[in-house]
Amino acid sequence: MLRMTSLLAGGAVAILFATSAFAERGTDGTLNIMYWQAPSLMNPYLSGSTKEVDAAALVLEPLASYDKDGHLFPRLAAEIPTIENGGVAEDLKSITWKLKPGLKWSDATPVTAKDVVFTANYCMSPEGGCAQLAGFQGVDKVEALDELTVKVTFKNSTAFPYTLFVTANSPIIQAKQFAGCLGEKAQTCTEANFGPVGTGPFVVTNFKPNDAIQLKANPNYRDPNKPAFAEVNFKGGGDALGAARAVLQTGEYDYAWNVQLPPHVLSAMENAGKGRAVSTFSSAVEMLFINLTDPSPNLPPEERSTVKHPNPILGDLSVRKALSMAIDRAKLSEIGYGSRGKPTCDWVPAPPIYAAGNTGCLSQDIPGAQRLLDEAGWKPGPAGVREKDGKKLKLTFVTTMNAVRQQFQAILKQWWLEIGVDVELKSLDASVLFGSDPNNPDTFQKFYSDIQMATDYPLQPDPAEYAARYTCELAPKPSTQWQGQNFPRYCNKDYDAMVTELGQIVDIEKRGEMVKKLNNMLTDSYTIIPLVWLGGGPAISNTLGGPVSNPWDSALLGAQDWYRKK
Repeated sequence: MLRMTSLLAGGAVAILFATSAFAERGTDGTLNIMYWQAPSLMNPYLSGSTKEVDAAALVLEPLASYDKDGHLFPRLAAEIPTIENGGVAEDLKSITWKLKPGLKWSDATPVTAKDVVFTANYCMSPEGGCAQLAGFQGVDKVEALDELTVKVTFKNSTAFPYTLFVTANSPIIQAKQFAGCLGEKAQTCTEANFGPVGTGPFVVTNFKPNDAIQLKANPNYRDPNKPAFAEVNFKGGGDALGAARAVLQTGEYDYAWNVQLPPHVLSAMENAGKGRAVSTFSSAVEMLFINLTDPSPNLPPEERSTVKHPNPILGDLSVRKALSMAIDRAKLSEIGYGSRGKPTCDWVPAPPIYAAGNTGCLSQDIPGAQRLLDEAGWKPGPAGVREKDGKKLKLTFVTTMNAVRQQFQAILKQWWLEIGVDVELKSLDASVLFGSDPNNPDTFQKFYSDIQMATDYPLQPDPAEYAARYTCELAPKPSTQWQGQNFPRYCNKDYDAMVTELGQIVDIEKRGEMVKKLNNMLTDSYTIIPLVWLGGGPAISNTLGGPVSNPWDSALLGAQDWYRKK
């Protein structure tokens, strides 16, 4: 757990040293990576999905990252700014970063403070639809003080200034390459979005959206002995079962992301002796997102699933609450994840100081849900499906194609039918649902359904940025190219004010209490319905050395330290 006060004072800054088992760049051949959710681009600012963030982490880097224990360490930065070293202002209204000297882009040009400033302007540009805008909230300006020094000034005192330029979600992009890509033009820069010039250990040589990526070792990477692998074959698509099998049984691949499968299936695969499935509990939760707006296809495209039209069914709090009451989370957790999951009522289940520890949702209450709907005027109609004012209680429920999720869908449909709710199930390829194309009608951001199920989690041990995603302004809409991570379109001025207040609280205990209140506002309104706290992870070949299970940042940010075991 990150300790806020000691971090600002300089006492908790950690440097991550990897144990190197190789001595020369490119001597270990090809690294084979499989993601059953295929990336659609290599720009995390245009997609909030893990698949794009992780793929881009092989090429793009932030100023700082978190290690597996939640400690912040410098990556492109020379050090972590703190109050003690003068990097964080005493009034908490600014933070000053210094770049490591001698950094080069993969095209051999120097990395400068201008690139950092440009990155901020790129994300904060109006109508750009930056997916990571929550991390830039409260920023007044970002300016270059010299070639290697950048100052971020905030509008108000900001107790936790380590949001922008920290973690794989907020990397530095090259000003020269993206110069013509500001605002509405961001989505049109295909060459830059598919093959960004970076500072990371690899360079894109070929990118096929929603399919495969080929990369080679960056000849200008700052450590002359890294990476050990000469090439990376990054394959996307398929499903979790096929990805796990490719590592654990056939041995064709070295690393498979998020093998979301029942424990007995993984155990059987591990018996082949070719690899292992890693499990780590962080803050990831499998949850239901409730669309508070109307997804009806009868509405004009520019108004569908926007705040102009409240959801005619799920706008009723009693319906949302009844859906939650009908769920047996313990059964879902056991069926889908076994020891790799825990039933939860919390949107933020960890670290402990931020977890509300709610348990009220853990007991299934179908009779209670039925009574609640009766009282709300939803009366049983033909085939047991409830009606009110001539409208049937029928919902659309979307998730990705995945064995566990399809099983969850079927079980939830049955429980909801018992309380008189009819549900139409739909499953989409993850590359489509979590895609970033604003012209795609089936993206998670457009939310053209009533309910969506997916996993979400904070990007950092401190969940301030995570909470900020649900402020009114971050609801996806046409004017932002449908970007934004407030998927339910939740809008509560009191919530927004508390998020602003959280940004100014220094005391870690008080921050924890505020996060718990924000958690409860989202869950008590049934805007989000948490299901299972996940302890998932990748499948890793026994011949691959170096991967570290890191719940607080992209695992692929450490790929420069991966090697082939001899």
